[in-house]
Amino acid sequence: MSVKNSVYECNLLHLKQIGDRNGHITTVNNNVELPFAVKRIFYLYDIPGGESRGAHAHKECHQFLVAASGSFEVLLDDGLTKRQVLINRPDLGLHIPPGIWASEINFSSGSICLVLASHEYNETDYLREYEDYLNFIK
Repeated sequence: MSVKNSVYECNLLHLKQIGDRNGHITTVNNNVELPFAVKRIFYLYDIPGGESRGAHAHKECHQFLVAASGSFEVLLDDGLTKRQVLINRPDLGLHIPPGIWASEINFSSGSICLVLASHEYNETDYLREYEDYLNFIK
């Protein structure tokens, strides 16, 4: 079963920031700030400046990406349209629904990409070859 999402359904969401000059906290609650319940959390770090990660799509899993530190861009592709989004604040995240090919690119030195996912890890949910992705969305 294919998923027909568009890169324009990949929304930047502003998260509530609580704090003052002494620091801030941002919370993320299942089905409140996010349009899904989180089942897995992981983060990418120690990525050399300017390098890339990702370059895959998911069949069912939603992801929410936050720049916990530094910045990076996400290149989104729905098979017809490409869109590039900058993530550079810890109170800003990008929701990527299933069926979108995504690559995290242009990492700043020392950046941390926090990923909240709707599903536990399942290798069969991944589309790692672009041709397989194009066949899936048709």
